[in-house]
Amino acid sequence: MKKINIGIIGAGRIGKLHAENLSMRIQEANPVIVSDIFLEAAEKCAADYNIPQVVKDYREILANPDINAVLICSSTNTHAEIIVDAAEAGKDIFCEKPIAHDLKLIDEALEAVEKAGVKLQIGFNRRFDPDFQRIKEYIKEGRIGDPHIIKITSRDPSPPPIEYIKVSGGIFMDMTIHDFDMARFLIDSEVDEVYTAAGIMIDPEIGRAGDVDTAIITLKFKNGVIGIIDNSRKSVFGYDQRVEVFGSAGMVDISNERPNTARLSTAESISEDLPLNFFIERYTEAYINEIREFISCLINNTTPSVTGIDGRMPVLMGKAAKLSYAENRPVKLSEVDE
Repeated sequence: MKKINIGIIGAGRIGKLHAENLSMRIQEANPVIVSDIFLEAAEKCAADYNIPQVVKDYREILANPDINAVLICSSTNTHAEIIVDAAEAGKDIFCEKPIAHDLKLIDEALEAVEKAGVKLQIGFNRRFDPDFQRIKEYIKEGRIGDPHIIKITSRDPSPPPIEYIKVSGGIFMDMTIHDFDMARFLIDSEVDEVYTAAGIMIDPEIGRAGDVDTAIITLKFKNGVIGIIDNSRKSVFGYDQRVEVFGSAGMVDISNERPNTARLSTAESISEDLPLNFFIERYTEAYINEIREFISCLINNTTPSVTGIDGRMPVLMGKAAKLSYAENRPVKLSEVDE
């Protein structure tokens, strides 16, 4: 069996998650080395998942001729630079979203990838969730006719720390970016215009950090479909992840995943368990599937389904959403495309 030697850059929460999947669930992958600017984090990750080598500087991974590909799981502000360095080193690349908050940096990174001829997959894991994939299949098969409306609800169980919010790029870049990507994925059309209504309803500190915590974003797609994205940083009943696509011949929707499907019915009430609490639990299978596709693309020399352009467009949508909120008006994506 051919194995792909992998270097993991970043040993935080998402880096550890990928390290676990690579080492324990994907036979064709061979995680060889992990790096982190906090060496202790890399050492713990390596010990937990039997990764033989640890370094502090990711450039040592890129200089290793035995490494076929890298997973970029470091902080967002490093992604674009590492993509360029990895491309120039001839390594295939999986990069967590977003590539960057700056479109110029994204374009420079994508240019480096194209010039080097390496593969690049962006970590929009929800595309690989079985529920979302089934919706996509039904739409492609024409089961609901022509799509007219898409509604995406995405609400976190609690806000991230304020210190994280300050460097996150804001809700539209950090949280809604997944919903922007899902809207494009399901409707298979680009968005032409967005309008945002948003506010601070959960924590005034989020507002003082220059962000919002509650938002409704409407989307106008180039093919005429209308979209609605509903975001909140705090859902008291758990991780709220629902999608509905309504069309000329029907509708398809998915509801929240729960720890079990048991439902108690009595004379007084009907009850069931709360939804799964956060993204790692909800999207466990999706995270495995996306890395499995990346490894498969390297083995079979095929193109990843989530490309660099798929990494660029949600950032463009996030910029338009932010400007729409700031100026209280609809914004066309062409206005913010650098």
